[in-house]
Amino acid sequence: MELSSFGKTFTVDAGILKLMEDLGKANSGDKDVIMLGGGNPAHIPEIQDVLRARMQKILENNGDFESLIGNYDPPQGRKSFNVALAELFRKEYGWDITEENIALTNGSQSAFFYLFNMFAGKFDDGAFKKVLLPLAPEYIGYADLGVDGDIFKAYKPKIELLENNMFKYRVNFDEFEVGDDIGAICVSRPTNPTGNVLTNDEVEKLAELAEKHSIPLILDNAYGLPFPNMVYTDAKPFWNKNVILAMSLSKFGLPGARTGIVVADKETIASITKMNAIFNLSPGSLGVSIALDIVKNGQIIDLSTNVINKYYKDKSVLAFNTLSAELQGLDYRLHKPEGAMFLWLWMKDLPIGSHELYERLKERGVVIVPGHYFFPGLNEEWAHKDECIRISYAYDEEVVRKGLVIIADEIKNIYAEFENQ
Repeated sequence: MELSSFGKTFTVDAGILKLMEDLGKANSGDKDVIMLGGGNPAHIPEIQDVLRARMQKILENNGDFESLIGNYDPPQGRKSFNVALAELFRKEYGWDITEENIALTNGSQSAFFYLFNMFAGKFDDGAFKKVLLPLAPEYIGYADLGVDGDIFKAYKPKIELLENNMFKYRVNFDEFEVGDDIGAICVSRPTNPTGNVLTNDEVEKLAELAEKHSIPLILDNAYGLPFPNMVYTDAKPFWNKNVILAMSLSKFGLPGARTGIVVADKETIASITKMNAIFNLSPGSLGVSIALDIVKNGQIIDLSTNVINKYYKDKSVLAFNTLSAELQGLDYRLHKPEGAMFLWLWMKDLPIGSHELYERLKERGVVIVPGHYFFPGLNEEWAHKDECIRISYAYDEEVVRKGLVIIADEIKNIYAEFENQ
């Protein structure tokens, strides 16, 4: 749809806008809604205790609170935080990095707006470049970030069928190519919506391809390593000077603080700093103020590994087993839950589209996200797009269980209706 305001017209996806409106109403409304559609992280008591203690320290230390609310940070973000994070990465992973390789933004969504429009869209020489997404489905939030319209080119994955009604997406290196029209490659790891984690080999191969074509590889690390470490398979943190690592404090437990972290070469960081100065004056201070101590002492990695990882991994097993039991006898597949906080359900030959399933479930008080929104840049017809839904298991155990039972029941009802026609 075209969104007009003050004589300026923008092209946006009307379906995504309506979906975000629905998710917002479900989160803030008075109705008894089972919310399995959002990306809000769980409120993990052990993590909240640490964050609360740090906030209390800020309030009690003379000058800390006043600085937090009363001073602008530099456009690159608070130097003490960037210095501490660079030191942590050097110590833990041997990365050749200083604070000049790190910039902060108001959430990772802001970072991706900057990055995508730096490396894609219209250029001064008349070229139009795109961001290559080698593994659709991909994150819904990328879809409308291009100032110059459609800036994505995506490729279908290989689908590997596994035991126990599971499957896994893999990068199909035989199919996609990096042409002159590509300005960057981007992948999320773990992937939102599917929970897929690219293997170490896949990441290295993509990095080599990007370097070969003199373009960056952007790794969306919102759920990844080393924090918040919502990764339940063998994977290693990855960065080099041709890689742009986009991180966040949101899934660690600070989504309201809107703190994005970009680790990149100095030229990219300098550009992001200038954009921050223009768009925001400076990034917010709350998230980095709360997280500074646990970055300095490395506790952010320990908490991610020993608390957050275990918490979500246990929830993924419970949700997977519950939905599998409820769907017994149907032709379904669940993506192997390797990371993040979502189940990705594939109902092959589903008689209705994923959006209609979403509407029917909403009528029964359960909110999920229909799968067809997660394919930016893949404009070809593919039935698979409309056979999948994303389900969050980040919420209370009994709430998730109740919602999964309703989802399975509604799917059974749909198949029964069409069998009787």
